[in-house]
Parts: sequence; structure tokens; C-alpha cells
Amino acid sequence: MVTISIDPGYERLGIAVIQKEKGKKEELLFSECFKTSPKIKLHERIFLVGKEVEKIIEQYKPNRFAIESVFHTNNTKTVLGVAEVRGVLMFIASNHNLTISEYTPPQIKNAVTGYGKATKEQVYLMVTKLIHISKDTKQDDEIDAIAIGLTDLASARDIHK
Repeated sequence: MVTISIDPGYERLGIAVIQKEKGKKEELLFSECFKTSPKIKLHERIFLVGKEVEKIIEQYKPNRFAIESVFHTNNTKTVLGVAEVRGVLMFIASNHNLTISEYTPPQIKNAVTGYGKATKEQVYLMVTKLIHISKDTKQDDEIDAIAIGLTDLASARDIHK
């Protein structure tokens, strides 16, 4: 089973592809923090994000798609842009017949650390203990995408049969 997991955003998008085979440990196949320039219009940024995710789906052929739910913030403009990104990415995932799952930040933190109000540092520490990351990954968005993927694979019923 292979999942592509997304920490959504239009300036920075965390992406991870994780494979899990029955009886084996999760393997990180790919991760990145994809960035777009604030100098280009929102619709162009969303287009670039969509093209990048579609390229990764075509390369790794996942059967699952996991994405973080939009959380409330004081910046309405940001939340609307992130919601638009989520919509485009869920369309792309549906178009590729992927099983789609959404997780809230507390669900992800609970799955990875055992505590739904864990700090970014606690999530980072646990992610690096749960899965081998071969490069120096510092971006929160990339670590969050890996955490979302681990949450999805832990939650996937068909992998545990």
C-alpha cells in the first residue's frame, strides 16, 4: 500500500509518499516542501501545486491520498486559499481513483505522539523515530506531511488484514 500525504498550502506544500507492506515497517519513498512564489497570483500558485502533486501521483502510483483538514485561523484569506488548494488536490486524487482520507491536526498529533496537543517539536521527534528519513528535513510542512502519511497508514483498514 502506498499513500501520498499532503500538508496543504499554496506558499508551502508538504508532500510525502510512504509505502507500507504487511509485516514490514513504513518506508518513506519521497518527501518535499514544494514552494511557490508570493509574486505570482493565487490561481497560478494553485495550478503549480496541482501539477506537482499530479506529477508525484503519476510517478509513485499511490492507492491512497491523505490530507490535513483545514483548521481555523484568524487569517481568513489564508484559510480560503488553503481550502481552494485542498479542493483541487482532492479533485486530482479522485481523478486518479485514490482512496481519500482527511485528518485533523489533533488526530495526526495523537496518532504520531499519543497526545492530541503535542508541539511541533514533539511531532518532529516522533516522526524521525517512526520512519527513516534519509535527508536533513527541516521544514515543518514536510514533516507534517510525513506525519499525515503515517496516520493514514495506521488508520487504513485494508493494510491490517
